[in-house]
Amino acid sequence: MGTEGARALLERAGTLNLQTGNLLSWGCGRKKCPATPSEEVRECIQKILTEWSSKVGQDQNQEMVEVLDCTIAQAVEKMNPEERDELKVSAKLFIVGSNSSSIRDAVDMACSSLGVAQLDSVIVAPPPVDDGTNLSLEYLQPYWQELETLVENKKIVAIGTSDLDKTLLEQLYVWAQVKPSSNQVNLASCCVMPPDLTAFAKQFDIQLLTHNDPKELLCEASFQEVLQESIQNVKAHEWIPLWVLRYSVIVKSRGIIKSKGYIMQAKRNAS
Repeated sequence: MGTEGARALLERAGTLNLQTGNLLSWGCGRKKCPATPSEEVRECIQKILTEWSSKVGQDQNQEMVEVLDCTIAQAVEKMNPEERDELKVSAKLFIVGSNSSSIRDAVDMACSSLGVAQLDSVIVAPPPVDDGTNLSLEYLQPYWQELETLVENKKIVAIGTSDLDKTLLEQLYVWAQVKPSSNQVNLASCCVMPPDLTAFAKQFDIQLLTHNDPKELLCEASFQEVLQESIQNVKAHEWIPLWVLRYSVIVKSRGIIKSKGYIMQAKRNAS
């Protein structure tokens, strides 16, 4: 049976939700440490899809559904409510398709899969802009408003941004109802923090963090390639990733990572 069952499900479904569970509990891929964040997420998605499709194939009574949940049950670890105060749950959300409502779906799924009522911090990586277009406040506003609503609804405690220069960070700060608590800077693009950004962040108590993520963690072509490699003869070109959320659960007192993983959603665009 193999991947035939999985392929049949994917041909009927409209949405695919995929979660890796705790990467620390099952180790991701062959190499100890993938070279880049993009390689890591690809490897993890491939592993989950391959394992999921082999299990689906064994279940003759698998129901055809609109929303497919692709996960490996034993890898998912819900948090113990008694330990919640000792743990910090932080996430970075990479938006692939330009749809601000993706943010709510991503946060809801993360809370549900981790068994928590709220996330301590969420950093949003803006969706890539078209070539020749600069990132602007107008472009960011709908995404930030979505995050602000989630803060008001107590789904997120603190919200932050990624890769904003001093001008754009200041514009966002002045306009926003809920102010950014952090801004991530890619050290590949600047070896030293820009002095104007450092001064502004210090003045308004914005934490500057560093990262090594690419502009696009998982592009459309890359996801379709992984889908094609994992499930034979699937119509991979019909599937478009909407967002990828990377989370980590940190023990506050010791600063160690207790669990980390990826959650993502894709839509089928069958035209």
